[in-house]
Amino acid sequence: MWNKKSHVHCYAQCSSYAEKVPVILTVVLTLAIAGCAPRTFQQQGQWSLTPFTRPDNPKPVISPNSSSAFLDPMSGKSIHWEANDTFNPAAAVKGDSIYVLYRAEDKSGQGIGERTSRLGLAASSDGLTMHTRSQPVFFPANDSQKAYEWTGGCEDPRVAMADDGTYVMLYTQWNKKVPRLAVATSKDLVNWEKHGSVFRKAHQGKFFDIPSKSASIVTSLKNGRQLITKVNGRYLMYWGEHMINVATSEDLINWTPELNTNGGLLASVSPREGYFDSQLTECGPPAVLTKDGIVLLYNGKNRSGAKGDTNYTANTYAAGQILFDKNDPKKVLQRLDKPFFVPQEAFEKSGQYPAGTVFVEGLVYFKNKWFLYYGCADSRVGVAIYHPK
Repeated sequence: MWNKKSHVHCYAQCSSYAEKVPVILTVVLTLAIAGCAPRTFQQQGQWSLTPFTRPDNPKPVISPNSSSAFLDPMSGKSIHWEANDTFNPAAAVKGDSIYVLYRAEDKSGQGIGERTSRLGLAASSDGLTMHTRSQPVFFPANDSQKAYEWTGGCEDPRVAMADDGTYVMLYTQWNKKVPRLAVATSKDLVNWEKHGSVFRKAHQGKFFDIPSKSASIVTSLKNGRQLITKVNGRYLMYWGEHMINVATSEDLINWTPELNTNGGLLASVSPREGYFDSQLTECGPPAVLTKDGIVLLYNGKNRSGAKGDTNYTANTYAAGQILFDKNDPKKVLQRLDKPFFVPQEAFEKSGQYPAGTVFVEGLVYFKNKWFLYYGCADSRVGVAIYHPK
């Protein structure tokens, strides 16, 4: 999720590639890609994963805990690692339970992005009641990724399972200089192997030092299990914050971004003036390949003033859905004009992000239902459920 200081420049450098295009052409392309005119995209259709509803008597499923302590490798001291906030979760199914990997912040700094983030793990047999571990399972350590994770930490995971049972996690490395999209793998969701930046090798390292984050790998349902799937012979992910980009991989570790004719990032989706996603379009949980196409859930940030959607609070994050062509995954077929999920409950509007946030990141298919886990105002974790007909 965007924050006011740590990631404010995330796409300033990326966007510079697009600025090489003449201004008039850029405007035309932006309107065409973003769907700004005319408003031809339907609000809901049979293709979308809707409706997601909150449980009866909604409440957070994970909240900050000031008692759990952890020996921090960076300082050598005992740290209350989840005392300040717990939010922005990933989710996966293992055995007969749902497991949620959530971002937790300590009290080492003031303001969003100024503390250290680590990832905690919770388990649930019903998707609602969570049992958390007292120690984080993923954190900045004295390892090969030290230069990219100290002291900001590990943020905003998305997790999906490969055919061989390997869990693939895409997350943001934050060294308080450059946010980098990175990958780690695990067989049990507890012990992880870090592989570093997903773009380290792509295009001769051109995007290694370019800010990057928020990746949604494409999955599909196979015999009732949600698994990473190939599209046109390659693994595929949508990624990005200011715009939605596409990248492909042969091994789930090294990823290659799609480029435009000028050698910059190919933006398949951009913010739309006057809509709930007028400021940011940030990828959410793993996308789902269906008979209609590829469904991507994403987080839209509403711009303040006349350029935003006045039906929603300025600067609020709400969730949208996009349908991509499964034969041409860069092509948008349909896009919801209105969010399918918005901040509603008090705990979604009170926290370190008071404008209101339902930031979707974890999506799993469990007991014939879709469970969607989301960050609440950058402070807690919530869940919503969709039961297909």
